[in-house]
Amino acid sequence: MPDYSENIFMQTRVPIWKYTLSLLFTLLVTLSIHSPLLAEEYVIGEGDLLKITVYDNPDLTVDTRVSGDGKITLPLIGEATVTGMTAADAQRVIATALANGYIKKPQVTVFIAEYKSKKVTTLGEFTKPGLVELRGNSTLMEVISNAGGITTNAAETLFIQRKILTPQARGEEITITVDLNKLLEKGDISTNIMVKDGDSIYVPRAAFVYVSGEVKTPGAYKITKGLTVLRSITLAGGFTQKASKGSTSIVRKSEKGEYSLEAKMEDMILPDDIIVVPESFF
Repeated sequence: MPDYSENIFMQTRVPIWKYTLSLLFTLLVTLSIHSPLLAEEYVIGEGDLLKITVYDNPDLTVDTRVSGDGKITLPLIGEATVTGMTAADAQRVIATALANGYIKKPQVTVFIAEYKSKKVTTLGEFTKPGLVELRGNSTLMEVISNAGGITTNAAETLFIQRKILTPQARGEEITITVDLNKLLEKGDISTNIMVKDGDSIYVPRAAFVYVSGEVKTPGAYKITKGLTVLRSITLAGGFTQKASKGSTSIVRKSEKGEYSLEAKMEDMILPDDIIVVPESFF
């Protein structure tokens, strides 16, 4: 049995969401970043860079990074523990320390200049997979954007692996699934869930069907839910005038190797199927 997949030029149709992705990113990321809730709820951790200012005391302005033991070093008061606090909490702690014999009614501002303590891992069909630092309480769309977006070879489902750290389920892992069509193509904001520190986010590569022979655009096409032989041939531009439509076959893989079967137009496609449309000799 010849291997039809060797000489087939890989072609993928660009989905609608590729053209709307930039707009969705801009809208959803902007909504997330400008929510006042984020700055209040973000918990300071190791590696974060804090910019601390004291009103009317420019000599006390300092950029300081949170150490491994959760502390920062400040003028006059020395070390202060801030890990596990919000920016507002840290402001109150520092102000209280400065008011203790140094400055009368100090007005302290804590700004998180760099978010380094919280990260997620992106794997699979991201344009730039790897570690993504979370800026405050980040949404899934923000992470996708910071990872360069999702490739056109991506499957339709995204998976989030998350550890549960409650006293009742310490160390237990759960898997969250997200429909990428709803998130990216339909703009369903309910699927734009919050991500958490330590999440692993995986987008698998889509399965493909290969259409060869007497079709207008032979190639490889992404398998979507409910894809049939007829729909696959339609994606390949339809039959040519030379096609022997009734002799269409499918080359399918199994544990014992490849085998060929007669194709009906309503047959469902399996991953790595090869649809062969022969030439008619009449």
